[in-house]
Amino acid sequence: MKKTALTIVVLLMLSCSNDNGNSNDCEFEIVISDELYRKAPSDQLAINVIEINGNCLRIDFSASGCSGDTWELSLVDSGIILESLPPQRMLRLSLENKELCDVLITKQLTFDISNLKVNGDSFLLNIANFEEKILFEY
Repeated sequence: MKKTALTIVVLLMLSCSNDNGNSNDCEFEIVISDELYRKAPSDQLAINVIEINGNCLRIDFSASGCSGDTWELSLVDSGIILESLPPQRMLRLSLENKELCDVLITKQLTFDISNLKVNGDSFLLNIANFEEKILFEY
């Protein structure tokens, strides 16, 4: 009986490991679609900061509005992998903003980018409205 209890405790401890600190606490998934990449809403926004933490891409951005509560946002990948070293992917933060106020609102969103991984150990993210390419290493 004691051996069985000890085995259960060890299994529970192992199942609670956090994958070397790369746990996935991202808020949203990325949409992969060439059609949506081209046709999704593209209301005015400014990307301020982009950072990668584990498999999460954090985007800080600003847009005008009343509160930002009605905004519809998605991060869309074109589905096309540009063959270079390292490979590159094209993304766009899509915003549909029907708010008619002139207040500048800044928000922060995180997106799970683990499903964008390609062969190799890294790729570049080319994100529309952001001048820098972001290197994702894994």
